[in-house]
Amino acid sequence: MNKKLVKRYSVLIILFFLPVAFLLMLYPAKHNFIALDVIKENVEDISEISEFELKDHITVLAFFGKTPVQSATAASNLKQLIYDKFKGFKKFQIIAVMAPEAESELPLLKKEIESHEDLKYWHFVFLEEDDILDLFESLKSDRPLDESLSTSRVFIVDGDLNQRGRLDDRTEMERERNADVYDLTSYDCVEVAIIKNKMSEDIRVLFTEYREKRKGNYDSSTRRANELKGITNEQEN
Repeated sequence: MNKKLVKRYSVLIILFFLPVAFLLMLYPAKHNFIALDVIKENVEDISEISEFELKDHITVLAFFGKTPVQSATAASNLKQLIYDKFKGFKKFQIIAVMAPEAESELPLLKKEIESHEDLKYWHFVFLEEDDILDLFESLKSDRPLDESLSTSRVFIVDGDLNQRGRLDDRTEMERERNADVYDLTSYDCVEVAIIKNKMSEDIRVLFTEYREKRKGNYDSSTRRANELKGITNEQEN
C-alpha cells in the first residue's frame, strides 16, 4: 500500500479513536462524584407557618430579622453572586426570614437588590420571633442570631430538609500538614470570596448530585456514610 495512504488512514484512525478514548476516561468519573456533605438532618420546614416550603426545593436560607435594611450588603452579594447565577435552575429558591415589624423596610431592601429584575425565586417570609428561633435552632451554626434576629450567614438546605455544607473545609496545604479538621456549615455573605468561591461551587455540586440521582448514578446513603466515617476517624486520630 502507498505510504501516503497508510499515513492518511493512520491519521484518520487516530482522530476517530482519540475522542472515544477521552469519553471512556471521563465516564467512570461520573460515578466517582463526591456529594456535598450533610451537616444536619431534619431542618424545620416552614410550610405550616407560611405559604412557602423548604421540602423538595434547594433553598438558600437567610435571616434578616427585625432590621433587614442593615443586611443590604449581604443581600446584594447574595443576589449578584448566587441568585443571578442559579435562578434558572428547577426548584432553586432563596428564602429570607424576617420579623413582622420589618415589613415596612422591605420595599427599601428590595430597591437595594432588585436592579430592575424580578425576584421571582426570592421569597421574603415574615415569622414570629419564636418561629424564627425554632427554625434557626434546627440548623447547625457556630454563631447565634444577633439581638435583631439577623445574621450575615446563610444556609443551604436540600429537598430532603438536610442542611448541606462541608465537614472538612481545610485547604490542600492544611490537609498535607494534618491541621485540625474544621467544617463550613454556613456562608458569610459579607465575605465576597466565600460566596463566590465556596458557596457558588457547593450549590453547583448539589445540583450535579441531583442530576446524577435522576440518572441513577449516585448512591447517597453509602457515600455519605463512608464520608462521615472518614472524617470521624480523622478527627479521632
